[in-house]
Amino acid sequence: MKKIIINSLLIISSSTLFISCQKDYGNLNSPTYESFLSNSSASDLNNLVTGSESGMRTNMALYLDDVGTIGRENYRFSASEPRYVTDLLGADNATLSNSNFYITNTWASRYRVVKNCNTLIQAATNSKLITAEQRSGYIGFAQTIKAYQLLLCLNQTDSNGIRIDVSNPAALGPIVGLSPALDAIQTLLDSGKTALSAGTIVFPLSSGFSGFSDAVGLVQFNRALSARVQVYRSDWADALTALNQSFFSLTSDFNLGVFSVFGTGSGDQLNPAFIPQMQTGEVRVAHPSFAQDILPNDDRISKATLRPVASLNNLSSDRDVWVYTSSTAPMPIIRNEELILIYAEANIQTNNFTEAVKALNVIREKHGLADYSGALTSAALINEMLYERRYSLFFEGHRWIDVRRYNLLNTLPLDRPADNVWGLFPLPVSEQ
Repeated sequence: MKKIIINSLLIISSSTLFISCQKDYGNLNSPTYESFLSNSSASDLNNLVTGSESGMRTNMALYLDDVGTIGRENYRFSASEPRYVTDLLGADNATLSNSNFYITNTWASRYRVVKNCNTLIQAATNSKLITAEQRSGYIGFAQTIKAYQLLLCLNQTDSNGIRIDVSNPAALGPIVGLSPALDAIQTLLDSGKTALSAGTIVFPLSSGFSGFSDAVGLVQFNRALSARVQVYRSDWADALTALNQSFFSLTSDFNLGVFSVFGTGSGDQLNPAFIPQMQTGEVRVAHPSFAQDILPNDDRISKATLRPVASLNNLSSDRDVWVYTSSTAPMPIIRNEELILIYAEANIQTNNFTEAVKALNVIREKHGLADYSGALTSAALINEMLYERRYSLFFEGHRWIDVRRYNLLNTLPLDRPADNVWGLFPLPVSEQ
């Protein structure tokens, strides 16, 4: 963990976003680093912002394969990497290792961005070359992104916990469990909202933040993430409050939101979750239950397109995952369709069934389904909400977390007789 934290600044030139190569600052106790922290210019701080945004993309395809495979959304067939279909599916008494790539790589990538955010907070706090309002903008952005990265780690390890305090590599804070970690992430988001609300945004962001790159927009983004955290905490009233302060809208485009973006420029990154249709060898295919369980006329079947049957290790599928349909397709961080479903969930949980059905019908109608006509009970509406989340948010990293939240892991299909459904990842060996 100390190696991850110490040697991982992701500073990238802000003159051409996501174009320049990564710069490694090495030992953070060097004079160069101390000087950097003591009185950074806006240009220095902007590089940290750009590096943080760029770093969020690293190993996100692996994260989606991790949670998607365990959540029985997809298979990742790779002749060179059998652990996608052995360890992640619990085949033949396989277990999840604390030293394998599927946890060590994702964990390291998220904590590199956390380190960048901590550096940005410290540098902005110490800088005498920016205004107080600009300082608040930098700090609020960094706190928001840091909270998001910590949440992704917690999504994997759940009750095994995460390390929240990594600001001092020589004296790392303790591993904290699920509930206190969610509390800490929510507190960090609240601090970020306060800072952004008092801030001025002078740093550039990519087109993934289009419409949300000023202080007002970043507060809305922050509150959208907060709504997600609040439903994970089962704090339904606060989830509704956060939604009202976000970009949530029952009438706006489902894809309104904030995205990670990719490009073909020198030094930039292509979307690693993109695999062309009809590939052989290295493929990502939908779990067979995706097509088996979908309702007639549901247009979300287009997220898993027909292909010749692909097989590996006694697993097979005849549908490609087709969510990211080009090498530069954006990857959602959070978007309005998820917020509408959070609104439905929070209203179900507060017994406001009329409003919940209204939100669910917005989703259903958009995807070719008739209005909901089932029972107006909590159990029935939760099942309906989970169905809509499964298909609306397919391969966006939610289903496994959703079924775990509702104690439904035992409903996920076992693909082979000796398979298992895991409830959480172990902490990486670097944390032991």
